[in-house]
Amino acid sequence: MIVRPASPADSKGMSAILGEILASWNSDRPSSADHVRAFYIEHPDRIECSVAVSDEGEIVGFQALKLAREGNSWNVPPGWGVIGTYVKLGVGRRGVGRALFAATQQAARAASLPTIDATIAETNALGLAYYEAMGFRTYRQQPGMISKVYMVTP
Repeated sequence: MIVRPASPADSKGMSAILGEILASWNSDRPSSADHVRAFYIEHPDRIECSVAVSDEGEIVGFQALKLAREGNSWNVPPGWGVIGTYVKLGVGRRGVGRALFAATQQAARAASLPTIDATIAETNALGLAYYEAMGFRTYRQQPGMISKVYMVTP
């Protein structure tokens, strides 16, 4: 597996992963290739968006890191990073998330981010466990959501 920056050509493969995950959550959030390209790959607040690609050339996960600006929709302090991680269903526990986070950590340090926020649905046990394993700690709870923070070290 390799981890590399996402490109617009990856949007279809990323969309398939996101769509499958959102369907499993019974979510109606958008997951089209156009949405993925605009919201993750080409978003103006993007710091990094990485894909994990299997030895067979299939995208098996992606992770996006954005800069939280004043008045952001995540309600986190401006200047923090905000992360989202999506791994193809059935591929978890094989190091995909860990490999993606290594690239994200490098990008966060290069951008001089002090912290990264991950806000996860309280029913998403796999997501909560993943972020905890990566070193994120709970700092805020809202109805239905748990926010975790990662302190970026130089």
